[in-house]
Amino acid sequence: MSRLDRLLRPRHIAVLGAGWALNVIEQCRKMGFKGPVWPVHPTKAEIGGLKAYPSLADLPEPPDAVFVGVNRFATLEVVAELAAMGAGGAICFASGWTEAGEAGLQDRLVAAAGGMPILGPNCYGVINYLDGALLWPDQHGGIPVDKGVALVSQSSNIVINLGMQQRGLPVAYVACLGNAAVVGLAELTGALLDDPRVTAVGLYIEGIDDAPAFAALAEKARAMGKGVVAIKSGKTELSRTAAASHTASLAGGGAASSAFLRQIGVAEVNTPSELVETLKIFHVHGPQIGRRLCSLSCSGGEAGLVADLAAPYGLEFPPVPQATHDRLFAVLGEIPTISNPLDYHTFIWGDGPKTTEVFSAMLEAYDAGIYIIDSPRADRCDPSGYDPAFRAIVAAQKAVGRPAFPVASMAENFGEGRVQAMMAEGVSALLGLETALAAIRAAQTPAGVPGWRPAAALPPRETRMLSEAEGKALLAAAGVAVPRAVTGATLEEVAQAAVGLHPPYALKGLGFAHKTEAGAVRLGLASLEGQAEMPGAAGYLVEEMVTGAVAEVLLGLRRDPVYGVTLTLGMGGVTAEVLADTVTLVLPVTEGQVLEAARGLRLWPLLDGYRGRPRADMGAVAAMAVRLGALMLADESLEEIEINPVMVRQSGAVAVDALVRRI
Repeated sequence: MSRLDRLLRPRHIAVLGAGWALNVIEQCRKMGFKGPVWPVHPTKAEIGGLKAYPSLADLPEPPDAVFVGVNRFATLEVVAELAAMGAGGAICFASGWTEAGEAGLQDRLVAAAGGMPILGPNCYGVINYLDGALLWPDQHGGIPVDKGVALVSQSSNIVINLGMQQRGLPVAYVACLGNAAVVGLAELTGALLDDPRVTAVGLYIEGIDDAPAFAALAEKARAMGKGVVAIKSGKTELSRTAAASHTASLAGGGAASSAFLRQIGVAEVNTPSELVETLKIFHVHGPQIGRRLCSLSCSGGEAGLVADLAAPYGLEFPPVPQATHDRLFAVLGEIPTISNPLDYHTFIWGDGPKTTEVFSAMLEAYDAGIYIIDSPRADRCDPSGYDPAFRAIVAAQKAVGRPAFPVASMAENFGEGRVQAMMAEGVSALLGLETALAAIRAAQTPAGVPGWRPAAALPPRETRMLSEAEGKALLAAAGVAVPRAVTGATLEEVAQAAVGLHPPYALKGLGFAHKTEAGAVRLGLASLEGQAEMPGAAGYLVEEMVTGAVAEVLLGLRRDPVYGVTLTLGMGGVTAEVLADTVTLVLPVTEGQVLEAARGLRLWPLLDGYRGRPRADMGAVAAMAVRLGALMLADESLEEIEINPVMVRQSGAVAVDALVRRI
């Protein structure tokens, strides 16, 4: 039993605000809400043909759900009265709160609500298509359903647009969060998932308020067999510390949020269309379809197109097994080339049994099948000739028990009616080839590790940068290999201290965030004699140069204001930034997870023995990353650790540069 139950599934609804109240009444009436709707107005006797009550105190009983359509100042009084009388919850429609610089006013609203849940303020409302209960002051695109997906958004307009889709997606709930002053993303989504009639959830996220709670929500959804897919906006924003380090630049914005969603098993997509198509897959098949795909079409052009468009998504079309080849050959003969993707030509077109055999034989060898089929437009053509192919797709899925996706290469070449008819048969038809491929890839997102939660996020704070010598001392104490080194306040002092070191030397000026750009790094020195001063240096560091390295990588860890601590790995120097070839994870992680992520680098072959190159000991790098992660998690005073580069040998790895910030 959730505290949101009465608000989301009300027995009765009260509405305040004459104009908005009328709209809510009309929408409930159109959707056939069976409970009473009570308008409240101090002077009107009726609104929308319903008796109006002069005050909340005059209502027959405390309402389950209330649409508060009055101005923000009156909203404060209404919410306080509703909370006192035991109402189930409210939608606070008015704007002009934190988003308008009125944080104090919103704090007063939260205090007025007490334990009563409210959605908003600055919130459009909630639609329950299952029970016909709409606390919604405008038009919408939905219809009554017995089961379907929930759409949750931190943007009212985005979810209004999603609700107008004509792609055959059954929608059970539409819910807005607004400013989320009382009820947050995880709580609202969790309450919707608790409804057994909800099959999946689609989210438009501007910000995650409680990352550990959201991770728990994602795990709960998987345990219930319900998929979660999200659009995360704001991915191009750079971190507030982007100028201080490569790590801050590379892990800021969308890298951390995408890593977090991936690690908790939430599918991420980029567009509303991709969100809808992924939800269709989840609605019919549940979360996570297999990775081994086949594609079938009656055209070589379509077969080539699907292969080309699938490549950026990393979709896999494994070769046709011999047994499947033989079975297909028995029907198709020698003219079609039996491959994956398969162009089965048109010899079997219109022959239901042969088409069903080809479609079933191919699907049986794979986890899921893509059947490219664009139906002729019914207003100018006769699409009936395509019916045997559609029936064969349905038959193939029923016979094999694996997802068979009819895919229209162009979204308009299908029609919502046909999508709905096929969904009634348990088949999810997808609209738009590129969108469908993105949705299939999203639907392959694996579940997160059970019990995994990110570290608690810390508020922004002032930090100081340690000198490289201080930073490396900290790394060495944590068990990270660093070069032998000495420090000195002057060149003369450091030269005397370096007598016991072996050349070649690295001479570095201390006190710079980016020593290379400041001209404060001199490498490969056979001697320290005659070296010129480095303007601006706060001291000097001399190290023995690391030899035998076969690769250089960047390893960075930093606090994140939402996700706790992130880990970023890429090629060393500026290469990672220039090529945008990095991977980011959210801590805690294991060595195996670090290595798996590193294999996703485009330049991974250079680390893994490409064309006879020596193989870098990336296991040592992964161990270093986990060791430093444990240090960051144990010591909240640490804000950032960046090693750029880590010199990786065939055996072992050494941190030759260190940027460390702490309070």
